Amino acid sequence: MTEETQLGPADFIYPLFVRPGKGIRKPIPSMPGQFQLSIDELTIEVEKTVKLGIPAVILFGIPDKKDACGSDNFDPDGIVPTAIRAVKETSPEIVVVSDMCFCEYTDHGHCGVINTRGEEHFNPAVPEGYLLNDPTLELLGRASVVHARAGADIIAPSGMLDGMVNAIRTALDGESFDHVAIMSYAAKYSSGFYGPFREAAESAPGFGDRSQYQMDPGNVREAIKEIELDVNEGADILMVKPAMPYLDVISAARDRFNQPIAAYQVSGEFSMIHAAAANGWLDLERCALESLRGIKRAGADMILTYFAPDAVKWLGG
Repeated sequence: MTEETQLGPADFIYPLFVRPGKGIRKPIPSMPGQFQLSIDELTIEVEKTVKLGIPAVILFGIPDKKDACGSDNFDPDGIVPTAIRAVKETSPEIVVVSDMCFCEYTDHGHCGVINTRGEEHFNPAVPEGYLLNDPTLELLGRASVVHARAGADIIAPSGMLDGMVNAIRTALDGESFDHVAIMSYAAKYSSGFYGPFREAAESAPGFGDRSQYQMDPGNVREAIKEIELDVNEGADILMVKPAMPYLDVISAARDRFNQPIAAYQVSGEFSMIHAAAANGWLDLERCALESLRGIKRAGADMILTYFAPDAVKWLGG
């Protein structure tokens, strides 16, 4: 009765990884209890998620082929659009969030078009290997329409590119998908906590890192500026990523903006709690729930977490 911060199934969004094939449930070694799933296995997992009262999933795709522009992401028969259609057919009540980035689909592992000599968008004024912002925006808009047409309820651009929300909103509205929401990774930091995810999504950059377009971990005022830009471009939900190292940013965003605030408890946060528990250094259930309560207490309205199904069970769901 007196608990100020209460946690429940409706607070969670469950991230899931989908790959081509059938009957595949491939364990992710660095993320205990998490798998790369073929679409038939994905639909079973989503049905379980619905029964637990978790309202939403976010999908990440592992395509069978990659290229320089990540074409599987805007292919109507690509892995995620195909998965969305299957999920909506078997579990129409679930909210499907589609992660909108290109790192999982490009052969270089970066989040868009890379400035490469001899390629269509090569700009001699820009260093080779630099991510080209504006050509990537065009592809983001194109892919977002494909995912919306497949049945996605929310598009979640995660590349931290300038103008990405406006490009996606314009593309969606132009195809009468004005009802499809945008959950922007508005303050996504260049973090060391993403390591296990890059194994899970097979998306490690082939060279360099992503600090060109992700945020400096020391900056808070910049985060507020970036979030405000996305608000002005039409973002419906604002995300801070990672969660636990940036609770102050979540709190600042909650104080400043009226939009719902999402926080992503990323793979490194999940895996380090599991690793410590496996060594007997802490209690898995207690510390996982404590971390989730801390994220919500900081101001998050929704939490993307790999703990979602276990957390519901631990909470008595």
